[in-house]
This record gives sequence, structure tokens and C-alpha cells, in this order.
Amino acid sequence: MQIFGVDIGGSGIKGAPVDLDRGDLARERHKVLTPHPATPEGVADGVVEVVSHFGWSGPVGVTFPGVVTDGITRTAANVDQGWVDLDARALLSARLGGLPVTVLNDADAAGVAEMTFGAGRGRTGTVILLTLGTGIGSAVFTDGRLVANTELGHLELHGHDAEKKASTRAKEDEDLSWERWAKRVHRYLAHVEMLFSPELFIIGGGVSRKADKFLPLLEGIRAEIVPAALQNNAGIVGAAMAARRSAAI
Repeated sequence: MQIFGVDIGGSGIKGAPVDLDRGDLARERHKVLTPHPATPEGVADGVVEVVSHFGWSGPVGVTFPGVVTDGITRTAANVDQGWVDLDARALLSARLGGLPVTVLNDADAAGVAEMTFGAGRGRTGTVILLTLGTGIGSAVFTDGRLVANTELGHLELHGHDAEKKASTRAKEDEDLSWERWAKRVHRYLAHVEMLFSPELFIIGGGVSRKADKFLPLLEGIRAEIVPAALQNNAGIVGAAMAARRSAAI
């Protein structure tokens, strides 16, 4: 079965049909740049471009980098403030010609995909997926059950929003070496571990493709730390899974 997934990020909007029997993309994903400012209308244009690229005409799952409840986007840390308290599901459905749309938090989508098809499959206890990118997204699971919209990237760490210091955007903006950046990620993981005592950390986002550059530097964390198996496609897969659930297919 194929359902379409779209992942809205701070730098790019990407999507593809997803084979939900395999938990993988059915076709090579299409990506467009996220507009700046990332207004609802501008981002919606990008979503329409991605979906139209494939001529898709069925249910669509869409991730958003912020808190989402019942299709309404509640926060907007890394996109335009026009998203706050917006009915994103209605906006995107209208722009897609009335296609059924499901909207959810981006890290929650990635986490569900990883727990079903990837690095968290079959794992019990507390598992935390962290997506390191423009910001830091989080998905927390207890015995496979998601605690939605946790937003652990906004924990205060040494007087700052953690994502301002430990995201990959911070690494790029400050031109940090892998070693210096890994020290920041280590401090962040130690803080999260102190609060939640997880058995497993899954590190997602685009940087998961380069896990060998920094995971070996994260010594002293009790929890196991692994890269996301689906890498930066996890959000797309999770979005499609959510759309299937909403459509009861």
C-alpha cells in the first residue's frame, strides 16, 4: 500500500509516496527549499509543488516542526509566527484541492517510523528519538507508546535553548568541528538522560548519515545511542503512516 508523506523542515520541504508494507519510499523523494520567511502560504506552495510533482490524488500526511494538536499548529520556533494557532490541516487540504490531509509534529512522525520499521523496532522501556537539524525535535516512547509533542529541543541548557547550541544549524553557523559540536551534543544528551533515564537514544535528521563522525565521541552516556535507520526519510514515512491511520485504510 502506498500513501504520500511530506516532511516540512526549516531548510527543505520533501516528500514521496511511501510503501507502508516495507516502511520505505516507493519513489525517489522530491525536495524544494523552505521559503524564508516560512509563512503558511509560502510553505503551502512548497507542499503543493512536492505533491503535484508525483500527480498524487490520495491522502497526504504532512509533518510540521512544532506542536500540532488536531491539525492545528500551536508553536512556530523555526518558521513564521503566522503558523501559531493556525488550522494547518484545513489550509493544506484546501490548497491540495480537497485531498484529505493529516498534520503532525515532525519528530513524532520520525519516531513512529523508527519504532515501527527502524532502529527502535521491538524495543521496550523508554526510547527517545532526537532529530538534529535546523532545531532539535524529540519523540518520547514508553513501551512503544508515544508521548506526543514533547519539544525537548527547548530545554534550557546553560542559559540557552538547547537547540540554539546543539543543533546542526548551530554547528554550521558557528563553523564548529565535529569534536566541539559533539561536546555540546554530549552535554545535551546527559541533561535529557538525567531527566528521563532512557534505555535508547535514536539520533535522526540529516546528520544521522554522518553518525560515524560524532557518535563515537559521545562517551559517558549510559543509554545506548544509535543513528536512525531511516535517516532523513523517517519523517516522510511517519507522515504517511499517520495519513493511513486517519483515513482508516
